[in-house]
Amino acid sequence: MTTEPAGSPHLRIRPRVRPRLPADLDGCVAVLTLVHTHSGYPVDLPERPAAWLTPAALLAAWVAERDGRILGHVGLCGAGEADLSASLWDGRAAPAVISRLYVSPEARGHGVGAALLARAVGAARARDLHPVLDVVAGDPAVSFYERLGWRLLGTADQRWGPTRTVSVHGYAAPGTTARAAD
Repeated sequence: MTTEPAGSPHLRIRPRVRPRLPADLDGCVAVLTLVHTHSGYPVDLPERPAAWLTPAALLAAWVAERDGRILGHVGLCGAGEADLSASLWDGRAAPAVISRLYVSPEARGHGVGAALLARAVGAARARDLHPVLDVVAGDPAVSFYERLGWRLLGTADQRWGPTRTVSVHGYAAPGTTARAAD
């Protein structure tokens, strides 16, 4: 993928999306910390970011890189009870959850997030699973997913600790529709 940012006709970003390796975790954590500071994702920066990027349900993960530098990350996980989108999905294929998708602020607007998302979606479909994801309501990422054709399945409030409730949207990837109601 090649894009030219406005005002920089000579700058081209060609992210290489490849499987995440253990050696990539330090770079992934550094970018995650930068994204959290810049954009507030994740809402709460985990105490152990490398472990957060490697949840028990992780099926696969990828990074986007340029010149050996990590630009972004995405994971594909098996669905769990806490995944709103998976609980709302009623399609023919079982759901797989796109998670931990983030892109360095310097690389945004160049197709890096779309490339990572496409790789995870393709991997889910190769496993005969349907991609779904959760996103905090009001997060700017909502417009990104909707622009790419993701369908809102519903919204619910989730308890994130004893004193905080967060509104979360569940989305399903375009392509396969849910079963018709009987």
